[in-house]
Amino acid sequence: MSEQISLQAEVPVELGGKRLDQILAQLFPDFSRSRIKTWILEDKVTVDGEVFNTPREKLLGGESVAIETVIEAQREYEAQDIELDIVYEDDDILVINKPMGLVVHPGAGNPDGTVLNALLHHHPEIINVPRAGIVHRLDKDTTGLMVVAKTIQAQTHLVKNLQARENFTREYEAVCNGTMTAGGMIEKPIGRHATKRTHMAVHEMGKPAITHYRVAEKFRAHTRLRLRLETGRTHQIRVHMAYLNHPLIGDQLYGGRPRPPRNATQGLTEQLREFKRQALHAIKLSIAHPITGEKMTWEAPVPEDMIKLVAALREDTKENPDLTL
Repeated sequence: MSEQISLQAEVPVELGGKRLDQILAQLFPDFSRSRIKTWILEDKVTVDGEVFNTPREKLLGGESVAIETVIEAQREYEAQDIELDIVYEDDDILVINKPMGLVVHPGAGNPDGTVLNALLHHHPEIINVPRAGIVHRLDKDTTGLMVVAKTIQAQTHLVKNLQARENFTREYEAVCNGTMTAGGMIEKPIGRHATKRTHMAVHEMGKPAITHYRVAEKFRAHTRLRLRLETGRTHQIRVHMAYLNHPLIGDQLYGGRPRPPRNATQGLTEQLREFKRQALHAIKLSIAHPITGEKMTWEAPVPEDMIKLVAALREDTKENPDLTL
């Protein structure tokens, strides 16, 4: 499958003097600047019937511009009948509640069996959208809400909002090691770890990363948190919490090994030992609908494993009210 794109417009006089790529980006906001630039370079753009292939060329205003091209479908991925927990769906987007253990996008070690493969089965036309409409990701063992674009137009607007940090809010529930006394903001850049290629780390040459957090509940030696992402770097919450010396329970990659407090109840000891993933859940997602602009919010219930973990932490704290370590 492929999608035929045919666009035409007259350049408003007030845009005269601007570059061709800037003008087209304003005239056709459903498509990204990088995609439009590629079309210009591939001779897909005409101005008054003449091919223009220089993105920086300036127009006077009043010209007739046209784009004629075909978006080829991505054929390297296979549609697979994998069940999706769909929270919401319309013609433009769908929102899913991702379970633990499901990878979002194929990659090294996970060539298939991913959210992307499931999306291709559920909505075959999504093959025409780059990355099958995926605009943000959750780690394999992080649960919770993700929004997916079903059209190029929807994807373009969602990505713009995400990059502008506008009309796109993601909140998480987490449980970390150690007792935190107050919330705050972590503003530390994140990039690839210097020696461990599967790890991310805080370092000066990384990309800007901002995480807001507040204390939701305190236990003897652990803390339940509510976090909000302002940026979306790989492993961002996990890296930032480890940087604060409060790694998430179960996060073996970033130091979240089991740390039972003194005289821990048997129930808590077992829960900590058996909790094999990072205690992180994308609990709330709020966006402006990419086509209608309507403000929309969804919440996903905390999964059973985290409910049991928090229950054990509460019981341990109740059983040992005078012990804080």
